[in-house]
Amino acid sequence: MRSMNPAERRARLALRHRLAPQARTDDVVDIARSMVVLHATDPATVFLSVAARSIEAVPAAVERALYDDRTLLRMLAMRRTMFVAPTGLVPVLQASTANGLAARQRATYSRMIERGSDVGDVPALFAAAEEAAHEALLARGEATGAQLSADVPMLRTQVDPAPGKSYSRPTSITTWVLVTLGCEGRIVRGRPNGTWGSSQYRWSPVEAWLPGGIEDVPATEARADLVRRWLRAFGPAPVTDLKWWTGWNAGDVKKALALLDVTEVDLGGNTGIVLSDDLEPAPEPEPWAALLPALDATPMGWQERGWFLGGHGPALFDRNGNIGPSIWWDGRVVGGWAQRKDGEIAVRVLEDVGADAEATIDREAARMAAWYGDVRPVPRFRTPLERELTS
Repeated sequence: MRSMNPAERRARLALRHRLAPQARTDDVVDIARSMVVLHATDPATVFLSVAARSIEAVPAAVERALYDDRTLLRMLAMRRTMFVAPTGLVPVLQASTANGLAARQRATYSRMIERGSDVGDVPALFAAAEEAAHEALLARGEATGAQLSADVPMLRTQVDPAPGKSYSRPTSITTWVLVTLGCEGRIVRGRPNGTWGSSQYRWSPVEAWLPGGIEDVPATEARADLVRRWLRAFGPAPVTDLKWWTGWNAGDVKKALALLDVTEVDLGGNTGIVLSDDLEPAPEPEPWAALLPALDATPMGWQERGWFLGGHGPALFDRNGNIGPSIWWDGRVVGGWAQRKDGEIAVRVLEDVGADAEATIDREAARMAAWYGDVRPVPRFRTPLERELTS
């Protein structure tokens, strides 16, 4: 069995994730494509992930790709997580993951309406509200949830989300309907209200991004395509990492892998898989440092992170498994960082990496401070070290 040790995996990571200097680019879409998708639960993550992998790009370049050129699209997909994806990948994500997610979301929200309202025919109401909201959005071209709620009375239907609980407060079904429409691929989250760190988006019909709508792709074919892309970016890795990243059941993962030519490799006591045409060793990259944002796609690409994280998990992760801002040196996490209220980038190296590494880390911190400019986003999930650095 071919052996791929942590050093080889770290070399692949450096080059394929565009973190080593020779692999960086100012092509925003190519950066997203290199990672398969960019993690977008925290809106600032998308921009800061590009910052870490680019040379001279600025936030406006990401905004242009998202909202002007519309070569990137924001959508819920794997693990019901928000991602930014190249538009060419959207049909694959829709067929492999989002369609199933839409069905589950509709079922969940319908149960909540049945339990917390006096609506007689919940499926009929939900379907009618979806159609009316979509039509209203087509008419407007772009709108906030509040604007659509004003246009469509059904969206203002009130539901008690937790009947009998003292903390429960009546809520309208507006967000539930819009989220489900988004999962169905009928509407998309457009430009935010505020800076690039804002999470309050205006909605647009999908036709504004993809004039013909989202192309239909067979689900089995789409899953195999997505797995192939993940293995190219994140392989070699155990199948359990793939199952975790996709959020699929074991059967769907197995069927997708059956359509691909993969080879088992020894990861040093654990078995991983890699595409059979991707067994050649990666060239050794030049020394590199990177400041990756909270929830960056690199550390969130694997479930088993010991080969690059070491013992730094307690300082850098919250209790729900979300990673905060991390400092990387030559393929390993060596510390954390945070942006303070005055814009300073505070860094904390958690192990001895040497003077040259610390100087390179400081240069990356200065580059990140310049990228932020006057924007002060707060990470959605606060981690112990990030809190300490900003206290």
